Order: sequence, then C-alpha cells, then structure tokens
Amino acid sequence: MRLGFVVNDVATEKDNYTTIRLARTAINRGHSVALIGLEDFIYDPSGVVHARAHLPRRDAYDEDAALLGDLHGDDARVERINVEELDVLMLRSDPADEAVDRPWAPNSALLFAQLVVARGVIVLNDPIHLTDASNKTYFQHFPEEVRPVTCISRDAEQIKAFIADQGGRGVIKPLQGSGGQGVFVVNGDGGANVNQMIDAVIRDGYAIAQEYLPKAVDGDLRLLTLNGRPLQVDGRYACFRRYNDSGDARSNISAGGKVELAEPDADALRLAELVAPKLVRDGMYLAGLDIVGDKLMEVNVDTPGGINMAEELTGVDFSGHIINDLARKVRLRNEYRGNLTNVELAML
Repeated sequence: MRLGFVVNDVATEKDNYTTIRLARTAINRGHSVALIGLEDFIYDPSGVVHARAHLPRRDAYDEDAALLGDLHGDDARVERINVEELDVLMLRSDPADEAVDRPWAPNSALLFAQLVVARGVIVLNDPIHLTDASNKTYFQHFPEEVRPVTCISRDAEQIKAFIADQGGRGVIKPLQGSGGQGVFVVNGDGGANVNQMIDAVIRDGYAIAQEYLPKAVDGDLRLLTLNGRPLQVDGRYACFRRYNDSGDARSNISAGGKVELAEPDADALRLAELVAPKLVRDGMYLAGLDIVGDKLMEVNVDTPGGINMAEELTGVDFSGHIINDLARKVRLRNEYRGNLTNVELAML
C-alpha cells in the first residue's frame, strides 16, 4: 500500500503525534509512506497533482522518535512524488494552527485532495465534508441531545446575556481553534474579567459560549471512532480520560493535561451511537469524541489524536488495526474498479 499523510508542516511534527505513530506502524508493516506539508502540493500543467514529500530513509523503526529524526534530519529524504499514485491520502493537518499566519493553507490542501479523489485515491477523512467542518459550527449539525446549550456570536452583550442566563457560569472559546487555545471558563464570579475573556476571543472572530458542565472538573473522555463506530480491538476501546490537576480548567494534553486509562460508560457509548450516522454520511473515517458526562464537548475530525496514548495505556495495537483496515479498503477499491465513492470507501 502507498500511503500519504498531509500535515501542517513536516518540520513541526512531534514524536508523540498520532500521525507519526501511524506512519511508523505502516512502514514496519512493509507499506510505502510519504509525509506532505500543506504548502507542498503542485498542480502540473499536465493536470497531474504532485507534491514535495518527506520519505523515510529506513524500512523499519523501533521508536517514533527515530522516524521523526530521519524526517527532520539535515539529510532528510525529500522527493517530488505523484500524489495520484498513492492508494490512500490521510488528511492530518490542524486548521487552527494556520488561522493567523497561513489562513489560505488548510483550504488549499483540501482542494488538492478533492482533485486526487477524482483520480481514484482514497482520501480520509473525506475532503469535501472536511471543508464543511472547517470550524466548530460543524458540531451544531449533530443532534441537539448530544450538545451543550450554545450561543455563537461576535456581540459581547449577547455572550454576556447568555452567560447570565446560565447562572453566571459558562465556557467561552474561539469558533476556530483547538488544543485548548483561547478557552475561558466563567465560574460565576468573573466580574470585569468576563469582558476581557470575551474581548480576547472575539478579537480574532466569532466566539462560542457554552453551558458549563459540572462534571468537567473531572476532565473529559476522549473516545476515538473508526468507520463511524468506537475503535475497539481485542475487547479494549481506544479511550482515555484527560484531566488537569494544576488548577487549569483545560484538560487538553497540549495545555498541560494528563491522561489515565478509562472505559467508555453507557453515556459515552450512547453519544457515539447518536453521532455515528452523520460521521458515516460525511466520510469521517477517524474521529475523536470529547465527552463530559452525557454531553459531547467537541467532535474532532481534522486531527483526532491519542492513538499513541491509548496504546501505551492499554498495550493494544490500535495503529496496526487502522493500517490493516486501510489496506482492506484499498483491496475493496481495486475489486470494485471505481464503482464505490470516496465516502463509501471511507466508511466500509
């Protein structure tokens, strides 16, 4: 299998990223791997999509850090490749990281990805629906039952009125963002600080204000889904609890959060069941559900992470399961000779 990964920038990849874990697993199983940055695509006059890609220098790696070292090294193997000759292209860039300096980058990569879909490459997650999911309004299309009460506005007075209606408590965050960046928790005694929180968020665009979920004090549950269903291997779920014991209200790992092994409870599995139809319809092959109590805080479809953490906590080879599943999709594509759509292949 010829497998490509699109990332924000190969130079900014880290050895604890899910993308690097998946790439190493694929290499160790004998597959061909290429990493492509958002700015590295080329549309030739011939009408063929090429890219400047980073390629591994070895046939196997014992650690993620070793692979990353080769990709980042002064003698890194960088070659021009024909993207249309790949079997699978996985879109793993985070649009929030580009919002300030390169707002053009994520959508440009999605347009290139749409071109290669037309040439028979399986692109995951589906690039047409990923374009629709470019900010958190995508979350509002899931059933109301799974979502916290929400207000989206750039009007500070509207946001303050919403917080007041929620008893003076709530969460304020950017419409476009991830990793806990720009997230503020209003705990009922914010006073003048509420104005500062709102100003800090709406300075760069729309703000989302959500009801405060008391169980958030214990962190949140990250449950990974594959083919629209909770990812489960050998009876174990790719699931863990993220929490922060430093007093910071954010449990995101990038914001200093910690992780512990967790099993999805009945509420989490019910939420996963309720969101599955839309994930399937939209070709969201790999997604991350962030759950607090009986509500979803977010559905991450751009760069769902945590495979490495789930593997280290459970000892289960989730990444190997994903790579085998991708190879299965390639076999099905070859057998059906173009008679299956990208979304159908994504979710089979």
